[in-house]
Amino acid sequence: MQKKFVTNLLLLIVLNLLIKPFWIFGIDRTVQNMVGAESYGFYFSLLNFTLLLNMIPDLGITNYNNRNIARHTQLLNKHLANVSGLKIILATVYAIVSMVAALIIGYSAAQISLLVFLILNQIFISFSLYFRSNLTALHLFRTDSLLSILDRSLMILFCSIILFTNLTDHTMRIEWFVYIQTFSYLLAAIIIFAVVKHYSGSIKLSFNRSFFIIFLRKSYPYALLILLMSLYTRMDSVLIERLLPATEGKTEAGIYAQAYRLLEAVSNFGVLFAGMLLPIFSRMLKKQEDIRPMLRFSFLLIIAPALLLAFSSWFFRKEIMEVLYHHNTSQSPLILGILMFTFISIATTYIFGTLLTAKGTLKQLNILAAGGVVLNLILNLMMIPKLMALGAAWAAFATQSVMALAQVVLVYYLFRFTPDFKLIMRILFYALAVIVLGIFCAGWQNWLQGYLIMLVGGILLAFGTGLISLKTLRAILTEQ
Repeated sequence: MQKKFVTNLLLLIVLNLLIKPFWIFGIDRTVQNMVGAESYGFYFSLLNFTLLLNMIPDLGITNYNNRNIARHTQLLNKHLANVSGLKIILATVYAIVSMVAALIIGYSAAQISLLVFLILNQIFISFSLYFRSNLTALHLFRTDSLLSILDRSLMILFCSIILFTNLTDHTMRIEWFVYIQTFSYLLAAIIIFAVVKHYSGSIKLSFNRSFFIIFLRKSYPYALLILLMSLYTRMDSVLIERLLPATEGKTEAGIYAQAYRLLEAVSNFGVLFAGMLLPIFSRMLKKQEDIRPMLRFSFLLIIAPALLLAFSSWFFRKEIMEVLYHHNTSQSPLILGILMFTFISIATTYIFGTLLTAKGTLKQLNILAAGGVVLNLILNLMMIPKLMALGAAWAAFATQSVMALAQVVLVYYLFRFTPDFKLIMRILFYALAVIVLGIFCAGWQNWLQGYLIMLVGGILLAFGTGLISLKTLRAILTEQ
């Protein structure tokens, strides 16, 4: 099982390294610089608004389906027909609720017109993720890996035509950026559905009320968890835009988006871990296999790069932001440094939270997530009016740290694991070694050389300290 995880994870990482950095730094960054902080902040706050309610078109279906089909593969055809019908209904409800909520909080006509397409984006993404959950449940990880980059590949193609050709005189409007996303997400969802249908066989769309009720009863805890997690991870930019005066709010949201975009980029790699580990953990738990080796291995595989990325981003925060962006680079470096440290906690939750989800301990996870929402809201209400975007960054760091620690403690309690103090000391020693390396590299005359030396040195330290074992990796990759 470890070999399947490692080989397919490597494929997924390679594919995403080929596509997503170009999307983030070549396309998205270019758009941010071209339209300016205020215009991009206008878009970014609306995007996060749609994410606050995006559990409605899913209602936990994707995660529950992944876990359920991984355990009962023979249900694929029946569930695909019925769940697709259910998701059409939920997507309609999501669109209506989102528009009503937007009108209640006072969005302008310009905001509403853009919001329509952002809502459609979330609906198409939701369908794509559901269809792909069937592929990972069947352990068709390679097929899923290829499809995971489809939407971004299409967006890169279409955006490049506008950004890098004379078609529009090298100009971009934020509305065009959103329209391209909508078309790409729709096309990707259609293609992914066709692939899943190949494995499921012929299906007939069904609207079975009894099935809907039974299925939603089982999936709603997953939906609640997604909603609560979305609230404490996404409401910060919405609160920045709403709590501050109009122009200042949009500008601060744009500044926050500059730094948050990098956190989101590295967090995508954590999502890759979670997407593979959920069906693997689910099947292992059903077979009553020892989960500890996989838990330890996957955690070490993600915590080492998480620590390295956090500290390297802190030491070179100013240089990174000045290279990437043209506006507000005096304010955003500190926000970047703080936000990147939240990735350590986020990476931890992708491992331990996924194990708790696979075990089905949704009640405890939802209680923790509800606490996270309350904590994050209180911190944002206290800190945004005083520190603006910087306050939101501190609130995110505090909330994610508490959530990660709580999930680790819960895993150790439920599974009766004993703490591995040697491993804890090894992680702390690695973190200290990376800090020393960062202090040395930060004084390098050419900052880019210093940054690259820190990254390479940090990787070597991960192997040198035994945090990631080359011997273990070799054994896993060569096992039959």
